Amino acid sequence: MVDGPGFRTSIYCAGCRHHCPGCHNPQSWAFDQGHEMSTCEIMKIIEADPYANVTFSGGDPMFQATGFAELARAIHERTNKDVWCYTGFTYESLITQEQRELLEQLDVLVDGPYIEKLRNPDLLFRGSSNQRLIDVQASLYSGKVVLWQPDIALAV
Repeated sequence: MVDGPGFRTSIYCAGCRHHCPGCHNPQSWAFDQGHEMSTCEIMKIIEADPYANVTFSGGDPMFQATGFAELARAIHERTNKDVWCYTGFTYESLITQEQRELLEQLDVLVDGPYIEKLRNPDLLFRGSSNQRLIDVQASLYSGKVVLWQPDIALAV
């Protein structure tokens, strides 16, 4: 419940070159850690819980963008789940790079490196104030960054 709203299946990948000081998961920086899994194997896990949406984290999934794009595409084709992704890259740098294929499959991107001096434990779903919660589909459509806004239930 800290990797996005509601219950989530979090897929953690190995490998990150950002090496942000204060990272909550530095053991994921090495690219030779973990074990390979096919999209089919991961989809079995994701489909086993019909109520949990999906979050990609790591490491940094953008270093394995092709595989994660395939997985995100399968999630959208076979389920009604939303897909969030955490990355140390900024949205603006991804929009013109090879990672765009993955970007186009995401619902929300939490972008930017973790910056320890900007740490704020009160922020929603992110660790430092430079990081943004981006509505990717609205941003791609509008041609500018659109921040994600949580649904607010009103009591009447």
